Amino acid sequence: MKEWRMPLFYTIKLNLKLNLEKRMDGKMLKTLDKIKSVEDLKALDLDELQVLAKEIRQFLVQSLARTGGHLASNLGVVELTLALHYIFDSPKDKMVWDVGHQAYVHKILTGRRKGFKTLRKIDGMSGFPKRKESEHDAFETGHSSTSISAALGMAVARDLKGEDSHVIAIIGDGALTGGMAYEAMNNAGRGHTNLIVILNDNEMSISENVGGMSRHLNHLRSNKDYLRAKEDIEGLLNKVPVVGSQLVDVVRKTKEGVKTVLVENTLFEEMGFTYLGPIDGHNMNDLIEILNNAKAMEGPVLIHVKTLKGKGYRPAVENPSAYHGVGPFDFKSGELPKKSNAYTFSDAFGYAMVSLGEKDDHILGITAAMSDGTGLSHFERQFPRRFFDVGIAEQHAVTFAAGLASSGYKPVFAVYSSFLQRAYDQVLHDVALQNLPVVFGIDRAGLVGEDGATHQGIFDIAFLSNIPNMTILSVKMPEEMESALKYAFSLNSPVAIRYPRGTVTLDKKYQLPYTDGKMVTLEEGEKIALLATGKMVAQALEMKKLLEEEDINVAVIEAPCIVPVDEQGLESITSQYPTIFTMEDHVLKDGFGAQIAQWMMLHGKNNVFYSFAYETGIVEHGDIPSLLEKEKLSNHHMITKIKEMTKKERA
Repeated sequence: MKEWRMPLFYTIKLNLKLNLEKRMDGKMLKTLDKIKSVEDLKALDLDELQVLAKEIRQFLVQSLARTGGHLASNLGVVELTLALHYIFDSPKDKMVWDVGHQAYVHKILTGRRKGFKTLRKIDGMSGFPKRKESEHDAFETGHSSTSISAALGMAVARDLKGEDSHVIAIIGDGALTGGMAYEAMNNAGRGHTNLIVILNDNEMSISENVGGMSRHLNHLRSNKDYLRAKEDIEGLLNKVPVVGSQLVDVVRKTKEGVKTVLVENTLFEEMGFTYLGPIDGHNMNDLIEILNNAKAMEGPVLIHVKTLKGKGYRPAVENPSAYHGVGPFDFKSGELPKKSNAYTFSDAFGYAMVSLGEKDDHILGITAAMSDGTGLSHFERQFPRRFFDVGIAEQHAVTFAAGLASSGYKPVFAVYSSFLQRAYDQVLHDVALQNLPVVFGIDRAGLVGEDGATHQGIFDIAFLSNIPNMTILSVKMPEEMESALKYAFSLNSPVAIRYPRGTVTLDKKYQLPYTDGKMVTLEEGEKIALLATGKMVAQALEMKKLLEEEDINVAVIEAPCIVPVDEQGLESITSQYPTIFTMEDHVLKDGFGAQIAQWMMLHGKNNVFYSFAYETGIVEHGDIPSLLEKEKLSNHHMITKIKEMTKKERA
């Protein structure tokens, strides 16, 4: 029998495919394969570091094409991260990454390359620094502008202990729109604590930066006169016999020295930092030299490093915002997954703002560097003079809104739930105590999934429900957004409208007109009521159908207004239904169910009662269905609990 052979064309095609798969698995990344720990990095020479930088970029693009994650920001800090680990000795030397989404290269170099197969998946590797994940992750971050404060605390602790190590904060120029960074620099600049701050300047946060700091950095980037003159003068002084080098040291240490003569002091120097830069953040030789110099300096030092977001991958360079955080994509073409045509809550919010803004020119939109994410970009295009992006400055945004409201306007601050946490005092002190009509559009309320514990929006009901004069609404479907906003404006007091990421699709018969915020029975039942709010209403309706298959007939009741509690509605529900289950996309303590339980206790109700919510405040990263399963809030877990608690009643 004649032996069958694969045609040559198919053999070549198969070999190419296998080689590509090997390359994607990192088998052909020869220099990267040598790096098992940071100690291996230090054995490389400069040429090998350049090769390693290219291989890391290749690995990042190919790995994130499979899993998704933060791409453009990590491509931009490859050389910077290599230089940091080449010069400093982690974990003895502490590196604090602001926000932390750009720490992927740091994770690769500290022995976690294999973890990228499970990046941001449930029980897998986090997309942010995690202390429990590695001793090299000195501090957990997820929100902006915190790194300098944390690093200064570590540096002072080091001094108190009499230890000898370095502490480095790596912060982006976008994070310098956050006031906390200046509070930390002001504190650091007053003392002589050794601290290194790396300003990673790529001219962007997620979207392009705005404001005075952006203009200041633009001036520093373009000012080459100082650098050239400094080199010329130091060169001349060094030629002076015997005392030349001493003169250079004197000039360097004199506050009114070369730099002060040639250019105005930077803001950073006025705050007490020694300013170095700007330098090319992709020039390995320059990075290594300047980090070595900073390592030997006394007091706080700020190194201004200019990088290109997305470097090494053309699609990410050309559109860094789109490649900031990506899902799985085609790495060869750079083609991203097509966006769903689903009508999201964020879209609905943005279009509702436009619709109502056309009728009322007192309506204003405010965002903290998240116009696209919150849907306010629709309002920005339509009414640019009535739209305000304040940068990453949630505290300022709230008090700015309070000032506008006190002057007769109707400001709406669109903000992610987890970011509003940063402005608690301003919500209470500047808005609520004066009963000012500021509307908070709270996007990403509830679980957000892969970004993990720092971004899950599961605390807003708890911290807002204790604030006087506050009304909390929770829409269950995007189509209700305009009605909810209109109702919020009619109250002439502080109102928070919470809504989840993505969309929820429900039959239009369930759509509510927001007129009074009263509880509404969506489906009748017997003895057992599912009292749900927001996104969980859809899940309650699903569970009703599943329970009917087991001859359990439950009512589904919606609470569109969480605070204040609808007392009349609760009186009716507790009288009609002996057993009540509440459902919410929020932490259990002080959430929606807690508001209901407190009312029942105060009014002497003895109904069987149980709340479905997240039992702890820490829900890690993963896809939402997996997280719900883990938190025992999937349909089958809740149905099991309902059957268990109502067994006697149904017997």
